[in-house]
Formats: sequence, C-alpha cells, structure tokens
Amino acid sequence: MAERTPLWAIFVLPTLLIVVAVVVAGLDAVLAAGARNGRSASLRETAVRASRPGREALRHLVQQPRRTRASDVPLTRIGTALLPVAATLAAVVLPLGFRSVSDLPEGIVWFNAMEALAWAAVWLAGWGPNSALSLIGGYRFLAQGLAYELPHMLAITTAALGAESLRVGEVVDAQAGLWFALWMPAAFGIYLLSAMAMAFWGPFDQPAGADLAGGAAAELSGVDRVLFLGGRWLLLVVAASFSVPLFLGGGHGPVLPGWAWTVLKTVVVLVFLIWIRRRIPTLRMDRYLELTWVVLTPLAILQALVVAVVVLNR
Repeated sequence: MAERTPLWAIFVLPTLLIVVAVVVAGLDAVLAAGARNGRSASLRETAVRASRPGREALRHLVQQPRRTRASDVPLTRIGTALLPVAATLAAVVLPLGFRSVSDLPEGIVWFNAMEALAWAAVWLAGWGPNSALSLIGGYRFLAQGLAYELPHMLAITTAALGAESLRVGEVVDAQAGLWFALWMPAAFGIYLLSAMAMAFWGPFDQPAGADLAGGAAAELSGVDRVLFLGGRWLLLVVAASFSVPLFLGGGHGPVLPGWAWTVLKTVVVLVFLIWIRRRIPTLRMDRYLELTWVVLTPLAILQALVVAVVVLNR
C-alpha cells in the first residue's frame, strides 16, 4: 500500500505537474523546430527553441482578448478552467515511488472519473464561443472519447483485476515480482493509445486539428487559451504517468530509490509519446472508430479474460 504524504504535498503537486508539463512542451518545441529548420547549431539556439511555449503563453496573456458574437463567456471560462483542474485532481492518486497524495480505495475509478470531467471541459470550451469551428472540435473530442473510453476502461480494469484491487498502491505492490506490462501487453498498448486520445495528442489530435484552425481552442484567446492548452499538456503528463503504477511496476526496481524509478519510467513513456506524434499521421475519426470497435475492444476483452483466468487459478 502507498505511504501517505505530508499535507504540503497537496500544494506541491500542481507546481510539480506544471514544471513537468513545461519541460515536455519545451522538448516538443525543440523537436518541432528541428523538423522545420534542421538541427540547432548551438546550445543557445536550442534554449531559444525550448522557450517557445513559454514565450507563446506570455504573448497570449498580454494580448487583447477577443470574443465571438453571442459567446457564452461563463461557459467558456468553466470549460477552460476545468481542464487543468481535472488533470490535477486525477494526479492525486499517482504514487511517486510508493507515496501518493491520496491512496483512495477506489483510486482507479477516481482517475477514470476525472477523465470524464476532462470530456466535459473540452466540450464546454468548444460550445461556449458560439462558433462552428470550436463546436465541431468539441464534438470531435466527444466522438473520440466514446471510441477510446471502452477499451481504455477495460485496460485499466485489467490491471486492477490482476492486483485484485482498485487501490493504485496495491496495484503497484502486485508488480513487485513482475510488471503487468509483461503479462498484459495488449492492455498496456491499449492504455498508451487511449492516453494519447485522452490528451487529443499524436494521431488523435483531431479535436484540435489544423483543418479547424485549432478545433475546440479555435476561438480562445488570452488567459482562456493558456489554461486550455496548458491543461492539455497536464493531461498528457498525468495520463503518461499513470501508465507507470498501472503497468510498469511503479517505484519497483533495483538499486535506485522508488521515486527515482517512477521518474525514470515516466520520462521514458513521455519521450515515447512525444516521439510517436511525429511518426504517425492524424487518424480520421471514422477510421479510429472502426479500429476501436473492431480491433481494440475485442482485444481488451480477450486480455481481461486471460488475466481473470490466471487470477482465478492462483
């Protein structure tokens, strides 16, 4: 079972998530600039490229906010603020090593519930501006969510089934001898795919697609845009981090302390998700829907059945 952290961890958690999200955004900016302009010639140029997300955020904060006609400002504000809040609340059950802010008995259900909150946030942010482009972006996210959620739930349920517990700390403890990723490879792969879809990232970025001028974020400006796009980075970090206690043994590992293993594994997963974004083109929604219903969902059910049989015969 995960150890309890001091009360001050509640206040440190959002700061830590923001720092990691900024670092990941900087890495992505360096890779994007490298793809456009070639490798940087000096460390100074690399630092300038890495600082682009920060400079963009500052530019949005000082620019004059704009509003579409008849936009619902409170609805837009709720949606944009809800996205980083949902990501942060989802992270309270994430253990760093063997300590989490709150090791809830239903921690996996809590994480999944916060994902549903992110659904509402993106849809509200797309609906609020009263614009066709942002509304289509919001509906695309709902369609994507309906497609990925079932195999996603089956994947995380399979990990809980293997540990015979919904408590994240006990899922980590169950992997002391063997990581779940090794005997639940289908569930692990499905989880990584759905983690990208959850953050509308990589081949699943249609809700923020360039063909809709940014999709759900098309009409957002100023602090609303910073909150929304920042919340997306936080979602990516939290979704990637949750794969570590679910499938990669959490803080278990030789020599290094538990927190170091958690950080190391999270970095590997994040780098993989950043890398794969540039290797696979955006999937059309209808093709993604077909993939999830015809391939991923049956595969997730089969994986869960195999784990259930193993657990029953222990």
